[in-house]
Amino acid sequence: MERKAHYDSILDRSKRIMWQDDCYVDLQSTSSSVSSQAGTEDLGWIQKHQDQLQRFITSSFLEGMLTHLRKVDVLSSADEIKIKEAGRLQDQVNMLTTIVTDKDTQGSDALRGFIESSDSQVAKLIINHDSMAKEHKEMLLRQYEQYRDRDSVSCPKLNIFSRTLLLVDGLSDIQQKEHDLMQVGATRGRKRNHLRQLGLTKLLEPLTRVSLPPRVSLTLGVAGIGKTTWVRHFIRQWSQGAICTDVSFVLPFTFCELNSLEKVSAERLVKMAFPHLTDPSLVLSSSCRTLLILDGLDEFRCTLNFSDAAPCSDPKKEVAIDDLVTNIIRGNLLPYVAVWVTSRPGVASLIPGGLVDRVTEIPGFSPKDIQLFLNHHFSERDFASKIWAHLESHKILMVMCYIPCICWIVADTLMYIMQSETQESLPKTCTELYAHFCSMKAEVGEPRGREPVKMEQLHGSNRKLLGNLGRLAFYGLLKRKYTFSEQDLRAYGIDLLLTQCSLGAGVLVREESAIYTTYRFTHLSLLEFLAATFYHISSKRAIFDLFSESTMSWPKIGFQNHFRSAFQHSQQAEDGHLDVFVRFLTGLLCPMAQKPLAGLLALGKDDGNQKAWAAGFLQGLLVSGGAVVSLRAVNLAYCLHELQHTELLRSVEEDLQLGSLAGKLTRAHCVVLGYLLHVSPECSEQTNLTGSLNYTTVKCLLPQLLYCSCLRLENNHFKDDVMELLGSLLSAKDCHIQKISLAENAISNKGSKALSRALLVNRTLTSLNLRNNNIGSKGAKFLAEALKMNQVLVSINFQNNSIEEEGAQALAEVLHCNRKLVSLNIRKNKIGAGGAKRIAEALKTNQTLTKLILCSNQLGDKGAIALAEALTVNHTLLSLQLQSNSISNRGMTALTKALRLNRGLVSLNLRENSIGVEGAKNMAHALHENNSLQDLDLQWNFIKSSATKALAHALLSNATMQLLDLQENAIGNEGVIFLAEALKTNASLRTLCLQGVSSSTSGAMAMAEALMTNRTLQTLDLRGNTVGMEGAKALANALKSNRSLKSLNLQENSLGMDGAIFIATALKGNHQLTYINLQGNGIGESGAKVISDAIRADAPGCVVDI
Repeated sequence: MERKAHYDSILDRSKRIMWQDDCYVDLQSTSSSVSSQAGTEDLGWIQKHQDQLQRFITSSFLEGMLTHLRKVDVLSSADEIKIKEAGRLQDQVNMLTTIVTDKDTQGSDALRGFIESSDSQVAKLIINHDSMAKEHKEMLLRQYEQYRDRDSVSCPKLNIFSRTLLLVDGLSDIQQKEHDLMQVGATRGRKRNHLRQLGLTKLLEPLTRVSLPPRVSLTLGVAGIGKTTWVRHFIRQWSQGAICTDVSFVLPFTFCELNSLEKVSAERLVKMAFPHLTDPSLVLSSSCRTLLILDGLDEFRCTLNFSDAAPCSDPKKEVAIDDLVTNIIRGNLLPYVAVWVTSRPGVASLIPGGLVDRVTEIPGFSPKDIQLFLNHHFSERDFASKIWAHLESHKILMVMCYIPCICWIVADTLMYIMQSETQESLPKTCTELYAHFCSMKAEVGEPRGREPVKMEQLHGSNRKLLGNLGRLAFYGLLKRKYTFSEQDLRAYGIDLLLTQCSLGAGVLVREESAIYTTYRFTHLSLLEFLAATFYHISSKRAIFDLFSESTMSWPKIGFQNHFRSAFQHSQQAEDGHLDVFVRFLTGLLCPMAQKPLAGLLALGKDDGNQKAWAAGFLQGLLVSGGAVVSLRAVNLAYCLHELQHTELLRSVEEDLQLGSLAGKLTRAHCVVLGYLLHVSPECSEQTNLTGSLNYTTVKCLLPQLLYCSCLRLENNHFKDDVMELLGSLLSAKDCHIQKISLAENAISNKGSKALSRALLVNRTLTSLNLRNNNIGSKGAKFLAEALKMNQVLVSINFQNNSIEEEGAQALAEVLHCNRKLVSLNIRKNKIGAGGAKRIAEALKTNQTLTKLILCSNQLGDKGAIALAEALTVNHTLLSLQLQSNSISNRGMTALTKALRLNRGLVSLNLRENSIGVEGAKNMAHALHENNSLQDLDLQWNFIKSSATKALAHALLSNATMQLLDLQENAIGNEGVIFLAEALKTNASLRTLCLQGVSSSTSGAMAMAEALMTNRTLQTLDLRGNTVGMEGAKALANALKSNRSLKSLNLQENSLGMDGAIFIATALKGNHQLTYINLQGNGIGESGAKVISDAIRADAPGCVVDI
């Protein structure tokens, strides 16, 4: 339009100055210069808007543009054809601008004039986009920069910059149904091991080259985990152009803001929050990539109803705020706008899974993160190490520190107590800790490390404020209302000025926006604590049910009646939203929790009777209840801990650690066991329930076993009915079990079928032990079918299950296609040579299995030959165990030939076969060429001294062998002398086992001589020989100079008292021995004591078996 006005001014004769010709000519020349400059500006305008032209022009807009340029004779037919044949839309736009800029200024004028005179959104975006986006980014940066200090953690490794989201496949059952702290307790903050990490920069990007960017992204996190912090960080990063540069506009809203609105249109909402965006329709158009952030769905006053919400697709139409949000998420409204919703998990489950394209989860602090946090923030006066030690000894506090916000509260409070000079003991329960926190915040302006103020001298307004805040918190909790307006605060008698004092500012957070001002408690748990203080005080004088704020109820008089009522409401709440409230309510009966609050709350005097009564009441609830231990029941054990009534808790924990729970698992014990699996990493990481369970107790404990890491259920006489239960356990989405041992039970093929169904869907189990059951070939087939699909299990033990050749064939088929299985144990299964052949054939193509145990399977030479053939091409198998398989020299010949070619096998067990002298010699020849084998077990193989000579000779050149076991082979002194001679040169052997090889004094003396020069042997086993006193004397002398030997076994060697004394006195020297066995040497009890005392005095770090 400016260009058109310019031409009109030139053509208007009335504006010409008709003085003298020269003057006129001068003016003309000036106009010509201006015209030339304008043409240059037009070309510059095209270059300036080149990106916007490429980005926003649509096919229809381009078509209109070409038509116009043809009409004004800027483009020829040939030009138009050339443009249309350029390919993609962006390429066509490039071609158009190239052709136009190559022509005179008329073409540039026409292009610019067409765009500037158009009223379409495309034209407006081309002209205004950059200036609008720049202004918007500057505004957001100014607005969110003020939170930078609050959001950042000065420890670089804990800042959001260095953290990632977790990509999850929807909500688990516990996330949908349970309280945040119960979720954290049950899982102890552990992330499921199959989750993929996703950086904030990738939040809106496709996961693969062929997938689309997500339209609706949902980020989950428990209260205090940092959802809003992540949002603010994202906005700052985007505003600075560091991430998601293809996003034109980010429109952040909190649900706290939306709570203040009744009816609004999408465009008016944007206009209200961002007045500088003069045309919201541009920002929300399909031509522009916009991200709408909706932070804190759990704080929305409305319940989203996706089934009954009135549909709306008009961004100008005013609708109820909940319908607006529902239609945006559903895609009826603003379908081209990307949406990022953050929420606590329970409320997020209201959004149908089919509407969400991507679900991410914010991880909390791991124990390592907590330690980093403490070391970084409390480095002075060893505060960090003291706080860490306290957390380690009180696991429930450690678990809560998974949440960064609570970690701040815990650490600050503990340091505050340590800095004070009152020498108070540190809190052991959450109730005590929060009581100290409130006391700390109430001491206005008091510097830490000061003389303690008298609580009764505290300003009376603090007591009133805390009481009113407690009432606000309690009724907010009942209504599930977690954010409050100024009007709400006034309604509960809270002076807004007092919210700025130390206590008010420490307990409440004030949030302001362009739309609304809200208040919320520092953390949900603080709201629950203050609610409990209000209920605790009020219940002593209330005559009606406190859970009915505005309605009349039946009279309810006395603390105990109100206490029962609270637990009745808590137990009936399916989502557990009162669980933490009743924990705090119970904890407030403990004198140690009341002490810090003495000047702040009218708690009254307690003679301890209420505490004793509450303990009895809770234990009564433990015994009663349904057949299954629910998390409501487990919460009762949490309450007992808060009450510091821990006798039952300690008793069950001791029995669990000792493995002595058999016959003791009453319902109360099962509830406490569920609690221990929450709070004790030791109990959950190694849950040993061997010989303790039956069908009833498994059913009772089932929901709590989900969160164990390693579960031992051996020797429980489980039958197939129990396997149906365990199958459902392993199939659950919440399952965290990584290892399960079901050894020594009575599982048949039916039980295997239940297990196989679970393995098809389970994504956590990595190790399954089915040793000594009765699954048979049919059961093996069921499991094999599941293993073909399962991509998690890495180790499975089928030992002694009679799977036979048919079962081995099924497992061989697994090895052909499974790419995860690393360890397979099918010891003692009667698979025979036929089964071995099937497995050997699979090994030729398998590239992942590293450990294969085929002991006691009647393989014979035929099976060994088949496996040897596989070893010539398979170089990934590291360990092969062939013990007790009737392999003779013939099978050994094939194996040793394979070893000359094999480059992968590290451990080979041929114990208890019949390889004989020739087989051993063949092995010796292979060791000259093999460079991978490290452990070789040839025990009980009829090897003689002549074969030992060959093996010893191989050791002279072999540089990889680390363990050689020749036990129970009659190699005699001669064989030992050959080996001793090799040890003088060999520098790789670490362990040599020569038990029962018929060696006597001369063999021992030769070995002693070798030890004087050898610098690598660490373990020497000479059990069951006849070393005698002289041999012991020689070995003792060697020990005085040897610096490598760590373990020496001389059990049953006829040393006598003198020989043992020689060995004992040698330990005064500079040796490295950590273990020595002198049992069975005719020393006697008194002699054993003397020698044992001497060794312990001279070598306190050495373990002695005598």
